[in-house]
Amino acid sequence: MYRKNNALRNIKVTNNSDRIILALEHHVFSVGLRKDGTTFHVEKRKIEDAIYSVKRAIKNKNILWLDYVVEGNFEKEVLKSAKLLGFSELLVKNLLKAKYGNYEDFGSEMGILLPAMHVEGFDVKINPLLVLIGKNIIVTMHTAEVVRFFRLRKYAAMLLRKFPNEMSNKDKITMLLIRIMDENNAKNFDYLRVIEDHGDELSAKLADPKTPRTFIGPQIHAMKHALVTYLDGLWATVDVLSALRYGDADLLTDDIKIIERINVLIAEVNAQIGLAEHMSEVLASGLEVVQTIYNNQLQILNNRLALIVTYLTILGTAVLVPNTLATILSNPAYHLTPEDAGWYSALMIFSTVAAALFAYWWVKKMGWLKEIPE
Repeated sequence: MYRKNNALRNIKVTNNSDRIILALEHHVFSVGLRKDGTTFHVEKRKIEDAIYSVKRAIKNKNILWLDYVVEGNFEKEVLKSAKLLGFSELLVKNLLKAKYGNYEDFGSEMGILLPAMHVEGFDVKINPLLVLIGKNIIVTMHTAEVVRFFRLRKYAAMLLRKFPNEMSNKDKITMLLIRIMDENNAKNFDYLRVIEDHGDELSAKLADPKTPRTFIGPQIHAMKHALVTYLDGLWATVDVLSALRYGDADLLTDDIKIIERINVLIAEVNAQIGLAEHMSEVLASGLEVVQTIYNNQLQILNNRLALIVTYLTILGTAVLVPNTLATILSNPAYHLTPEDAGWYSALMIFSTVAAALFAYWWVKKMGWLKEIPE
């Protein structure tokens, strides 16, 4: 008989800088459906402790879902655990070769790799969610950071009991797989709201003219990178779902009505992609407005500096003319030897013109005088 789920009994939740830390007593949770329609579940601390009940369920042709929270090195632990559960090492290795999503079908066994997102601020991490499928069993493996199956653990037995007895095992396995993927998608979708909230906070800071420019650049890059990474995860999910949508795998159903539910999942992910892209456009347009404001402020500053330079030029010219005249007229040539005033004046004019022409030639040669387009 189905016993009350106590996997969540000792979950401790603390809030530290918007981070939720969950401590599980049981890392292995399994729930099964017997032929007579009754359910059972097993909770263990280690995967080795659950092997006997898993093999017994498979032997009795019961439907079983096992969820395993992996500690330590993920790749090493899933290879070890998959082998204990009867899956081939090659299947797991092929799945883990992909960066975000993957699909492998070996006939008697198959597996998929789904992106499980975790977002803190603009830090988007895509963790692996490994799903291994046998004839009567589905195994999900993920790290403790992937917090998303607690609700499904609570209602898994009820879900299995709703399957009609006349439904084939393929149909039941497929329905259970669809529910697992839907639960993963729903949690991924929630994180778009986190990115949006932090984007709104960033917009408020950018609107403040006192915000330092050294802060703006890295934050804009972090926000764009977060959205790109998030979209990468969604596209990887679409690729995996598209591989399942036709029911070609021997272990899954070919019932059109059940397969249509996968198409619904694809439509939901595509809608989420549209929302993420729209949000990216909105944020980009907002950033362009902020950039325009900063450019206008810089232009106003440049205009003020140009005005100051103009006034200084006028003042300098006003002072330069009498100063030059005083310098020339104070020369003894105009007082002691008046006969030399003519050639001295010519020399002053010639040297002034020559200096001006040389300065103009040098500035033009250096390319500092740019032609203004008409």
